[in-house]
Amino acid sequence: MTTKKRVVSGIKPTGEMTLGNYIGAISNFVKMQDEFEMFVFVADLHALTTPQDPVRLRRLVREIVMVYLACGLDPAKTKLFLQSEIAEHSMLSWVLQCHTNMGELERMTQFKDKSAEQKAKSGAIGSGLFCYPVLMAADILLYNPDVVPVGEDQKQHVEITRDIAGRFNHQHGETFVIPEDYTPEVGARIMSLQDPTKKMSKSDENAKGYILLLDEPATIIKKIKSAVTDSEGIVAYDPVNKAGISNLLTIYSVLKNQSIDASVAEFADSNYGTFKQTVGECIVEALTPIQEKFRYYQENPELVDAILDEGAAAVQPIATKNMKKVYKKVGLNRK
Repeated sequence: MTTKKRVVSGIKPTGEMTLGNYIGAISNFVKMQDEFEMFVFVADLHALTTPQDPVRLRRLVREIVMVYLACGLDPAKTKLFLQSEIAEHSMLSWVLQCHTNMGELERMTQFKDKSAEQKAKSGAIGSGLFCYPVLMAADILLYNPDVVPVGEDQKQHVEITRDIAGRFNHQHGETFVIPEDYTPEVGARIMSLQDPTKKMSKSDENAKGYILLLDEPATIIKKIKSAVTDSEGIVAYDPVNKAGISNLLTIYSVLKNQSIDASVAEFADSNYGTFKQTVGECIVEALTPIQEKFRYYQENPELVDAILDEGAAAVQPIATKNMKKVYKKVGLNRK
C-alpha cells in the first residue's frame, strides 16, 4: 500500500471568512483530502500578534471550524484541530527561533507591511509580529508534511520554513522533512471587489471589497454589482488592464469548475450588467449549501467539540514524538 503524502495548513481567526478564503484555501483542502493525509488547524495563536477581544476570538475560532466543516472537510479524512491545544507548536517555535536569524525575519514582506500598519495604530510594534513566521514554521515542521498549500502572498513563509529546517538538519542531523509549497493555478489570489490590485481581505475597511461566506444572497448580488471594473464593456481576461473583470472571471471560473477561456467565451456577447448578475447568482448558488450546513453545526455545538477533540487526539502523538526527537537533538532531554 502506498503511503499518502501529508499536507498541513491552517487559517488565522482574525475575522469572518471570505469568498477569497474559500476559493484560495478551503476548497483546495476539500479537493485534496481524498488524495493526501490532511492536517488542518485553526491558527488561533497567530491571532495574538494583534490585540484581541477574548470573547470575539473564541467565537471566530468556532466559526472557522464550522465553516471548514460546512465547506466539506470530512473529519474521517481530515484531522481538524486548534493550534493552541497542541502545546508542541509553541515548544518547537522557541527551538526554531533559536535557529533563525533576525535578518531573515526583517526581510519578511508581511512583517514590513503589517508592522507599519500596527505602528500607525498603536505607536509600537509587537515582538510577536516579528517572530510569527517562526511559529508558522513550527506549525508546519512539527508534523513533517510533504506539501503545504499556500496563496501567492504566503510563499515566502514556506521559503523561510525550508531555510530553518535545512539549517537545523545541517546542525543536528536529519530531523525535518523539507516541505514543498503548492499553489493552485487558478484562484489562488482573489482580489478586492473595490480595489482589484489588492487581495480580498476580511480586514478591508470597505465592506464592499469582500464577500463573506455567510453574507445574505441580496448582499452578495449587491456587492458584485458594485464591483469596480472598467469602461470598455468587453468581458475579457487581462489582469493588468482589466483587473476587475479578470477577478470576477476568476471567481466565476473556479466556482463553475471551468477554464478562464470557457468563461470568456460564455460571456462574449454579454454586457457588464448581465455578466455581474450571472457571477453574483453563481456565488449565491455555491454558498447557499455551505450556509445551510454552517447553521446545522451552529445548532449542534457538541458535535463541533467532538470533532475537535478527535482531531487533537489524532495529531497529539505525532507532535509529542517529533518534539521529543527535536529536544533530544538539541540536548534538552534527560532520558
